[in-house]
Amino acid sequence: MPEAVCPGPRGFASCVIEWQKAHGRHHLPWQKTADPYRIWLSEIMLQQTQVQTVMPYYERFLARFPTLEALAGAPIDRVLEVWSGLGYYARARNLHRCAQVLVINRAGRFSADPEENAALPGIGRSTAAAIAVFAFGRRAAILDGNVKRVLGRCFALAGGSSAARAEREMWALAESLLPDSGVESYSQGMMDLGATVCTRHQPACHACPLRQTCVAYREGRQAELPQPRMRARLPLRSSRLLLLSDGRRVLLERRPPSGIWGGLLSLPELGDESPEALARRHGCRLLGSRTLPPMVHSFSHFRLRIEVVHGAVDDIGHGVGEAIVEWLPVEQLAAAALPAPIRKLLLAAMA
Repeated sequence: MPEAVCPGPRGFASCVIEWQKAHGRHHLPWQKTADPYRIWLSEIMLQQTQVQTVMPYYERFLARFPTLEALAGAPIDRVLEVWSGLGYYARARNLHRCAQVLVINRAGRFSADPEENAALPGIGRSTAAAIAVFAFGRRAAILDGNVKRVLGRCFALAGGSSAARAEREMWALAESLLPDSGVESYSQGMMDLGATVCTRHQPACHACPLRQTCVAYREGRQAELPQPRMRARLPLRSSRLLLLSDGRRVLLERRPPSGIWGGLLSLPELGDESPEALARRHGCRLLGSRTLPPMVHSFSHFRLRIEVVHGAVDDIGHGVGEAIVEWLPVEQLAAAALPAPIRKLLLAAMA
């Protein structure tokens, strides 16, 4: 990539726009549309998730739910099934709920006003601005993680801090830098710079058009800016799960709508119940069991140590007929709405 140099603070936006035209990303599928539904979907999927991970999910999701109305009318189970593996499942539940609110209350249409869209389920200030910018050409500031990193380094701000004051300063700066025209190219350029040049580790400062005005580059502080948020050590929780199978099917339980893995299928928790008692409750006899090696899965606020007891059973019957329980054929595990670590565990155990 050839070197580019920004002419100074007054040319900040124009410099980003010119760089984006020559060196930015132009191949992403959500860049080829002004459809607010598709733009909204991509923004939600890209939260805390890398572009390369999102792209196949984005295409599959649209193939299953090509319109806002199709998403709103789908059962949440089907939505979670398509989302399965992408993580942060509250995003999928909020997508579904937001689509329903739009269909019922807004005739299936987003607003060009970012403040109106920010009031919808699961849509924050930056996502609302992205819809306004890329779908309606409105002048609004986008402040995702990539943009925060660029601004944090250029202007020596504590962009990684969660303090309310630092957040207000970052938003004020982002809004002050908005150009009068070309806001789409500018906004895309800022996100592209953060994703491809001003990366978290080993930024390519030689290829950055903003390096003349960048405090981090001038002072050699790229590694410390933006200042990282202080994180407490994540607490460790434990859970015992039971994998019951007759070799052809696996007993799964639908998780509650809220909480971790909300609405997904997972293995039933043992709690104080014995494997034998749980098996009997579901109409089968435990032939034998073994404890699998424990695994640890990290969430945003805690780590979960998962211990799984694998039990072989026969005489599978109707049991107590709980609506939240189902026996899923082994061949359907790969496509089921399962949390990624549970799917991985099951596929390995049932191989």
